[in-house]
Amino acid sequence: MFDVYRNGKRDFLVLSTGSAIPGACSANKWRKSRKRILKVSDEIRSTVQRQGYYVRSLPVTKKR
Repeated sequence: MFDVYRNGKRDFLVLSTGSAIPGACSANKWRKSRKRILKVSDEIRSTVQRQGYYVRSLPVTKKR
């Protein structure tokens, strides 16, 4: 299982369940999502196994 965290800059962080937030990512204020994720893509899974975490910025959506 995986834990998902978000911050105010529309970034998200994926960690293995029970892992601490890494030092490279601790500068931002992360908020834990209430849901635990059971499945992630192969790209995210391999990056979490290799680096211990996965960070991604979500694009800003424009309102019409």
